[in-house]
Amino acid sequence: MVKPRGGVCDLDCAYCYYLDRVDLYPGSTFRMSDEVLESFTRSYLQGQLSPEVVFGWQGGEPTLMGLDFFRRAVELQRRYAPPGVRVSNTIQTNGVSLDDDWCAFFREHGFLVGISIDGPAPLHDAYRVDRGGQPTHARVMAGVERLKSHEVSFNVLATVHAANVPYPRKVYGHLRDDVGAAFVQFIPIVERARSGIATGVGAVSERSVSGRAYGEFLMAIFDEWVRRDVGRVFVQLFDVALSAWVGRPAGLCVFEETCGRALALEHNGDLYACDHFVDPEHRVGNVLRTELPVLVGSPGQRAFGRAKKEGLPRYCRECEVRFVCNGGCPKNRLLTTPEGESGLNWLCEGYRPFFNHVRPAMDYMADALRERRPPAAIMDLLARGSDAGLAGAYGAPPEMRA
Repeated sequence: MVKPRGGVCDLDCAYCYYLDRVDLYPGSTFRMSDEVLESFTRSYLQGQLSPEVVFGWQGGEPTLMGLDFFRRAVELQRRYAPPGVRVSNTIQTNGVSLDDDWCAFFREHGFLVGISIDGPAPLHDAYRVDRGGQPTHARVMAGVERLKSHEVSFNVLATVHAANVPYPRKVYGHLRDDVGAAFVQFIPIVERARSGIATGVGAVSERSVSGRAYGEFLMAIFDEWVRRDVGRVFVQLFDVALSAWVGRPAGLCVFEETCGRALALEHNGDLYACDHFVDPEHRVGNVLRTELPVLVGSPGQRAFGRAKKEGLPRYCRECEVRFVCNGGCPKNRLLTTPEGESGLNWLCEGYRPFFNHVRPAMDYMADALRERRPPAAIMDLLARGSDAGLAGAYGAPPEMRA
């Protein structure tokens, strides 16, 4: 992922882990130069073996670079793309600055836009405020409407935190019905405490979500999704689970056995092992001095990726849902196991019950895929109540409530 303005953003979200990364570069303008952009683009495209290459733009807030930067990015992609290679772009934005010019550009060049929304206004605005402390939900929704009017493809990233975790169906219903999202990614907020709010090994801030609450949040949404939205709304974690149930890779680093393939490129060309590990210890190198494939394949980066598997405690290795969980993201391995071994994920109390909860539905949908039947057929099965096991697992159709 490319961060052309580093951690610079026009919002001041209380839980953002990347804002303080600006401290790594005192005195910087935090604007990616044309030299870095061209060097990265050339090296990234020429080092690929895939027929399709995706550029992922993130931040901070990447739109603060301005449209001319992205026009130049597209120009360079066309110049350096090998024959027959298809190039596409994704951009993650808070959405508050999206005007008609931005939306027309996204539409013209086929950008997939990720919008950050945490639910209805009271839940979203609890932590997602601007630099003046003002709410942002209305401005984000205005940006969404502009994307729709220009027929720009978009998906939604929703963080799950202390303010919205008690209201899973309100969050999901808003994203599905009001925002009109067809693809939703839920990201749990787990931030280490920086003050006296919490203490001890594995202590987190009061904004963070507990493992148990996150699992209950996911289960409530799954129970609604499995009855009415299979094949209509794609929830990333549910897709990951189904992939694991049919023996395919998760496709998401959090749940893969190893990681190290989601590197982060800072504005000055510095490359880091992961955007959750942007610190001097995990700096891999700089694209102005070393070709990107060399950095990605370096011994240090390979070791970083292997550590996810090699550091998995016995408690996780013997767990019945290891095949889909794989211990979760290393940044959240803040706890010790019941046997006292370090490396247990803060979210284990949520992941384990969630993956066990979805097992009956995943078994059915995995069988359907193997037999070339649509997994969405499960909705009719649940509506008719003709499978006692499934009906018992997911109960009656839930009302739209918290």
